[in-house]
Amino acid sequence: MRAMTLERLAPLRDQPSPLRPVILPDPVPAAGEILIRVGVCGICHTELDEVEGRMPPPRLPVIPGHQAVGRVEAIGPGVAGVRPGDRVGASWIHSACGTCSSCRAGRENLCPDFRATGRDADGGYAELMTIPAAFAIPIPEGIGDLEAAPLLCAGAIGWRSLQRSGHAPGKSLGLTGFGASAHLVLQTVLAADPEAQVFVFARGEEQRRFALSLGAAWAGDTLDSAPRPLDAVIDTTPAWTPVVEALRNLAPGGRLVINAIRKERGDQEALLRLDYPAHLWMEKEITSVANVTRADVTEFLAFAGRARLRPVVRVYPLAEANRALGDLKGGGHRGALVLRVAD
Repeated sequence: MRAMTLERLAPLRDQPSPLRPVILPDPVPAAGEILIRVGVCGICHTELDEVEGRMPPPRLPVIPGHQAVGRVEAIGPGVAGVRPGDRVGASWIHSACGTCSSCRAGRENLCPDFRATGRDADGGYAELMTIPAAFAIPIPEGIGDLEAAPLLCAGAIGWRSLQRSGHAPGKSLGLTGFGASAHLVLQTVLAADPEAQVFVFARGEEQRRFALSLGAAWAGDTLDSAPRPLDAVIDTTPAWTPVVEALRNLAPGGRLVINAIRKERGDQEALLRLDYPAHLWMEKEITSVANVTRADVTEFLAFAGRARLRPVVRVYPLAEANRALGDLKGGGHRGALVLRVAD
């Protein structure tokens, strides 16, 4: 099979082509696993965190990719409820133990044995991949493969962030950063409440125009002040400056949800500007989002199907995965980036 493998960790500026095209033997599903023939795979900032060493995989080489959509090619021993030909997705959650206190409480995203697709196990930057059958996500009819891929992570993690924000009708919401996840959060909020007021902070003029075209009530620079104090803000950036600025824009009792698996160190000095009265006093809260559960992904796909949510995508062939990662790092694009894996 064709695949793109990560074999060395370094900043993208030092290795602009971190993934190597290879031909590998076809994987064989073990007991409880399925084999997926991948059609498309979304590209996530988490892949940059892996490549650049902020979240190093436990082994190299590894095949990245955790927003894969394809058809079941084969099933391993003991698999029930999944058949060859079924259309399924592989998301960030590759597996969890199922027995710890977190798993029993429905919080498998916090499982100490949480394993991530494309990091702890080979992912979807390949023609074939295996995952535990219990963690395969059925893709609803009416959602195309290219549309479904970003929903598996960018959409699902945005869905979880939205739940943790406490957002409700009549409350204001801010989004800082406007990439794959935030553009789906905006559509989700407006699909549920067309009168909702969503305020977007983004570095680039193109992203701000994009947010307004999707229905944002206002769009400004990361350093701007919103027209009104915000009840909640969801941060989807890899930087620290937006975190500090979001806290400044929160209303008393407001909540900041950090939707990022790692933060880059380039602007850590921004934290030195944190001022307790201006940024944290008046019972403001900071919380984070860690991973996703299968329920998050399944619930969001069902909502996206009902609401006819459609991510904006830019498509690259598998062989151009390095160019796609460079474009993701550079920013300035609209929506989500997706690899077309199948010929």
